[in-house]
Amino acid sequence: MHLTHLSLTHFRLFARLDMDFPRRTLLLVGENAQGKTSLLEAIYYLATFTSLHASADRQIVSFAAAREPLAVARIVGDFEREGRAHRLEVRLILEANGGFPPSRFRKEILLDGVKRTAQEATGTLMAVMFLPDMTRILDGAPEERRRYLNLALAQAVPGYAQALTDYARALEQRNALLKLLQERNGDPAQLSYWDTLLAEKGAFILHARIAAIAELERLAARIHNRLTGGMEVLQFVYQPAYDPLPRPEGQYALPILTPMDRSGFSLADLREGFLRRLADLRSEEIARGVTTIGPHRDELRFLSNNVDLGDFGSRGQLRTALLSLKMAEARWMKERTGEFPILLLDEILAELDDRRRADLLSTLDDFEQSVLTTTDLKLFAPSFLSRCTLWHVSQGVVQAEQPSTSP
Repeated sequence: MHLTHLSLTHFRLFARLDMDFPRRTLLLVGENAQGKTSLLEAIYYLATFTSLHASADRQIVSFAAAREPLAVARIVGDFEREGRAHRLEVRLILEANGGFPPSRFRKEILLDGVKRTAQEATGTLMAVMFLPDMTRILDGAPEERRRYLNLALAQAVPGYAQALTDYARALEQRNALLKLLQERNGDPAQLSYWDTLLAEKGAFILHARIAAIAELERLAARIHNRLTGGMEVLQFVYQPAYDPLPRPEGQYALPILTPMDRSGFSLADLREGFLRRLADLRSEEIARGVTTIGPHRDELRFLSNNVDLGDFGSRGQLRTALLSLKMAEARWMKERTGEFPILLLDEILAELDDRRRADLLSTLDDFEQSVLTTTDLKLFAPSFLSRCTLWHVSQGVVQAEQPSTSP
């Protein structure tokens, strides 16, 4: 899989961009706040239809265009997958409507010219993105880790994106009914339909997460061992809010280092167990007016040498663990789909020592296509630069470096 052409219109700093992409490694060079990261963001948006920088999609429409009565930002990517050419287009449309809010926003997705939903199109183009501030996956709130899992799994697990959407809708309806029952009483049997739907979709999500986390841990531990010179052992601890494993009598939670193996549970086992647990908690959840278990409350912790990185990890440990996780994510996608994702790496070398830089850059040869950004070419060895295509980015303008010619 590789991107062959990218076209941007009114996206962030870019009023207009049309560029053919090189097959292997592309290095974007320029000062900060010139548009390098926005190029990575555009590619990642084509893979996931969400922005890692904006709290709302309308924010990535360029400021100048957003002042017009009708603003349309477009991201168009031509790519090849399994020897076949495809085109993926996203239109972000802001239309003034004279009301409140003052504009209406909508998103349109076209795959090979045919309109698709985000759930249908996710995973057509795959990408893995590294940003320096992504260490919040390790030390931030639990929703950061759930979002990370969802963005990765939606690209590589068929049906996962749709299951997330269906689960969220069922959860919203069930919570509304719980609140109604709390305030006005009524027949608790009304919850049965939503319990069944929540258990069905939740079991699918849980089943996919159990498998993916085990596979990601296997790959990340190996990469982390190499990046740390064998000095650190990386572990993942998955803590599902509905846990199919039995707990000792009276024990609310097991110690974080307790070995857990949930791989033996089938999808049917998880669905039936989830449904029973919802029934057991029905009175409590009516009293609280909220659903207390399910994938929306799952937690994932990352440990290095048995130390929780979220609580005690140093800046260097967090960055190295994040690199291990992201490289593992890319290899996991290859194992799941047979295709390497596009690797998007933003300022990846800034805080690494020389040995880790060399080790990391050597692994890029394994990938079909990678895009890196930097403000300093001195961080890269001449041998690596000789294998790269260089683009210079300045104030939303991209210029490809022309090869030198002998007189």
